[in-house]
Amino acid sequence: MEAALLFPGQGAQYAGMGKDWCEQYPVALETFEEANEALGFSLSEACWEDGDGVHRTDIAQPGILATSAAIIRVLRAEGVDTGGSPYAAGLSLGEYTALWYVGSLQFADAIRLVRLRGEAMQAASDTYESSMLALTGGNEEQAIELAAIGSKHGICAVANLNAPGQVILSGEIAALDAAAAAAKDVGVRRTRRLMVAGGFHSDCMAPAQERLETALAEVEIRSPELPFATNVTGREVSDPTEIRGFLARQVCSPVRWEESMRNVLAKGVRKFLEPGPGKVLTGLMGRIDADAEVRSIATPLDLEDTN
Repeated sequence: MEAALLFPGQGAQYAGMGKDWCEQYPVALETFEEANEALGFSLSEACWEDGDGVHRTDIAQPGILATSAAIIRVLRAEGVDTGGSPYAAGLSLGEYTALWYVGSLQFADAIRLVRLRGEAMQAASDTYESSMLALTGGNEEQAIELAAIGSKHGICAVANLNAPGQVILSGEIAALDAAAAAAKDVGVRRTRRLMVAGGFHSDCMAPAQERLETALAEVEIRSPELPFATNVTGREVSDPTEIRGFLARQVCSPVRWEESMRNVLAKGVRKFLEPGPGKVLTGLMGRIDADAEVRSIATPLDLEDTN
């Protein structure tokens, strides 16, 4: 496979995700059953039958990972060579899926880590009255300026640098309100509060980072078998100790997705594949480089022409 693999993060989830794959492919069902066993409860039931429960941070995160992993295993079972991919990356939570894909994490460890990550991020969100703020048409410089204004009223930081015009702030509510009030003064046309549990990728997540550091210290992380890019720096990393540190820091650090994708493009990679629920990363790549070939595999109908 010539395409780089891009794995989605939280926000891609929807009720029933992965069910259509499991109904058609035994290896997909086996993947969810493996996740159920690793977690000690029925993740599949939580994703498919629990209504809005799939949007809980501690369910959405392992559910997205399991769905993406199931799709990869279906591709392999259908004869698609996934071992020749020139690169792998994941947005936020998606990094854990990418690390499983490149052989750095065992599936059971990855699914347990993202479950704990979701619980820890939810607990941190309960500690701080916090959220995230999208800056429509904003750039990094404007985001930094608004974060400085917001920081006078509480925690406020640049959280996501996803693509041109796709920049997000994160922090305490009062700080975000101050940033939103000043948006037009720095040239940002409009802001929008995101429907999330809390201030992800800011210091609001410091308690979650501490819990992750403890959990990650007990998990084996191997050198990736394929090039892997981290959100924290936007660059390739291969040392297991560095990977462990970046995974912990990631929940408080900005996601440098656009930078990571531009670095991959600079290496001559032109084809990208997004296996997982939704098409968020496919859309972001269209903003980053309209000439790149990118497609999503979100449902079994998308399997055609993957070879």
